[in-house]
Parts: sequence; structure tokens; C-alpha cells
Amino acid sequence: MIYNYCMIDAPPPKPIVMVIDDTPANLRLLAQMLAQVGYDVRVANSGEAGLRAAQAISPDLILLDVMMPGMDGYQACELLKADPSTHDIPVIFISALTQLESKMRGFTLGGADFITKPFQSEEVLARVRTHLSLRSLQRQLEQANAALQKQVVELERQNEELDAFAHMVAHDLKNPLNNIMGFSELLQRRANMDAQTVDNITRWIFEGGAKMNDIIDSLLLLSGVRRSDVTPVPLEMGRLVEAALRRLRFEIELNEAVVIVPPDWPKALGYAPWVEQVWSNYLSNAIKYGGVPPRLALSAAPLPGGRLVRFAVQDNGPGLTLDEMSQLFKPFARLHKNQASGHGLGLTIVERIVTKLGGSVGVESVPGNGSAFYFTLPAG
Repeated sequence: MIYNYCMIDAPPPKPIVMVIDDTPANLRLLAQMLAQVGYDVRVANSGEAGLRAAQAISPDLILLDVMMPGMDGYQACELLKADPSTHDIPVIFISALTQLESKMRGFTLGGADFITKPFQSEEVLARVRTHLSLRSLQRQLEQANAALQKQVVELERQNEELDAFAHMVAHDLKNPLNNIMGFSELLQRRANMDAQTVDNITRWIFEGGAKMNDIIDSLLLLSGVRRSDVTPVPLEMGRLVEAALRRLRFEIELNEAVVIVPPDWPKALGYAPWVEQVWSNYLSNAIKYGGVPPRLALSAAPLPGGRLVRFAVQDNGPGLTLDEMSQLFKPFARLHKNQASGHGLGLTIVERIVTKLGGSVGVESVPGNGSAFYFTLPAG
């Protein structure tokens, strides 16, 4: 049988103290004593009932009588300590046994303390307060350790990401920088150069500088996404797509790309500068890795449930394998490393932006049938 003694007007939260004793007089006395000082008291009149109750409610402390018929206090404590759900609950034995062997057995089984009958209320309350304080400190330490472990895992992830990031950026900045230095050295010599050669060299230097500037702009955007918090607002998606297409006008003309845009766009929430960058990265990848000439079909549709809108860019490229798709949105991954130049930041930026705005990214592809890169945003 299980009883519940609780001070109705005591302010929550109250520590839960369970008393397990087969003597009704002891149960009443201990329950009243503990309730009067503000504890939420639960009592059980047998070891079996106390064990079931402890597993169900997970009290903060257990006062456990040793001498009980059936399952005695030692057996109950052993089972409590063997159960992961009750293992950490401190147990204070209450017993008329005064022999050192009896106390040592209780401590060996995991008991936190031992009170000898007949007990004094001041002693019981002092020991209860002490062990509840220790239990509270233990929980705080466990929470701090869990938070610290989470930070360690996150720092390890960031360190791995930083290693990949540093290697990629160093590699991609080195090539245009070497070109700039080499062409600049040629200009310094000015040996047998006609005007056309000088024009070509200066154009190559400019292109190298522009490529380095693009990498730096991407790094700044990636850093800004990580550090900034924005409030999503309704987007004029048509205008954002037009702006992204204007930015890529030269690439579109050079590759004779065909871009198909839907006549209407469903309402979605986001941050306009970031979402324009998402479109720019997806479109640029589709132009680089699409068919010859590239054919890009943009689409948008609300997802079932109406909470999200899915936007996509379908290309006519060679498609991707399952293994390639699994690698795409990992930090600083590249698409087809040997097919086109690029600094590998595009999809990393897309993933960071869309996740920050409450959406998700992905790709659907079948080798030989092109790829559809998509992202979702909250519906407006």
C-alpha cells in the first residue's frame, strides 16, 4: 500500500522524500515530521511497494527501514542501486540494529547514511537536509558535465571543420595568387611584349584578383550567417530570383544557359539578402555542372501541411550517385572536383543559411537524368 503525505500550501518545487517502513506508527511520525518542514512525502509499507513507487516517481531521497517482512531494507537497497533509473537516489537506512556489521552492510550496498532507532526528529531532519543538498549539488554537477561534454563535442566538430576549411581556402587562394605574382613578374620585365599581350596579362591578373575577392566575400558571408540573428519576414521571391540571375548574367550568356522561371511564387518567410545568395549558389552550380548547354528549371510549391514551401533548381546534368549526394552538404564539399573550378563554399553557405531560417536543404538525383537541388522555408 502506498500513501501520499504532502503540504498542500507549500510552494513548489518541493523535494520528494520517500519513507519505506512496515510500521504504521513510524510512517505517520516520519511523514508528518518531513511534511511540516515543506517536503513532498511519499510512503510505502513494504519493500516491494517502495521499490515500485521509487521506480515510478524517482524521489530525491529515500528513508528505508531495514527490518521488514518479505523484502527487507538491504534487499530493497540492492535492487534500487541495480536499477539505472533509481541508482543515484540517496538511501538513508533507519534501523534498531546497532552492530557495526549491520551498518557496514548498508554502506556496502550503497546506502548514504544510517539512522538508529529510536531516532530524534532533529537528527532525521538534519541528515535529510544534508543528503538533499548533496543530491542537488550532484545533479548540478551532472548537468554541468553534460553541458561541458556537449561543448567538447561541438568544439571537436568545429575543429574538424576548421581543418578542412583552412586546407580548402589555402589551396584555392594559392592558385590565383600564384598567377597574379607570375603575370606581375612578366609585366615588370616588359621583354618583347606587344600591347595585346599586356592587355591579356592585365586581364588575367584582374580575373585572379576577382576570384580571390569572391572567396573572401563568401568567407565573410559564412561568418555573418554563423554570428547573426535575423527575424524572418515575407519575401518577394520573384525579385530575389531576378537579382540572382542578374548577378550571374555573364555566366548565363557565356554558357548559353536556358533558365525557366515559374510565373508565380508562393509566399515564404526569410531574410532577403541570404535567400538571394542561396538562389545564386544553386543557379551557379547548375550552370557549371549542368548539361551542354545548361537548362535550368526553377520551381516552388507548398509542402503537405502548409508549414513549409519547397524551392528547387532542376538541371540537365549527368546526375549524381547516392554516395555523391551523401557528401554534398558536408562542410566545404565540392561538386565534381575535376569538372569545374570553384572554392567549395557554396553549398556550405546554403546549408547554413537555410538552417538558420528554419528550413532544410537537399538534392534529388538519378544518374543520367540531372539533379534537383532544393531548399525549404517557412510558409508566409
